Amino acid sequence: MSNRMLSTLVIGAFASAVGALATSPSSAEEFTAAQKKIQAEHTALVKSGKVEPCFGTALKGQNDCYAGAGTTCAGTSTVDWQGNAFKLVPKGSCTAINTPKGAGSLAPKA
Repeated sequence: MSNRMLSTLVIGAFASAVGALATSPSSAEEFTAAQKKIQAEHTALVKSGKVEPCFGTALKGQNDCYAGAGTTCAGTSTVDWQGNAFKLVPKGSCTAINTPKGAGSLAPKA
């Protein structure tokens, strides 16, 4: 997967997470600054080419970012191996990670 495509995937996931936050009934003031900091850190890591987001590999509450509508990002996955939550893993290792729900994915799982 090209760096451009991976960047687009990550940016899309972040944009979706931010969009979900905007419609969330919880108070945005509680996490906006923290979320921006986490997003910037994760984006920088991915752009470095050393890591990639791997969907479906995070344990409950241990995701690095994006866990669907109504969540605040990092640490908000509600179940183990949640398909729309990711962990950052070393580049090229994602699809080799096996979980009870199958291999890791470079795109969100249904």
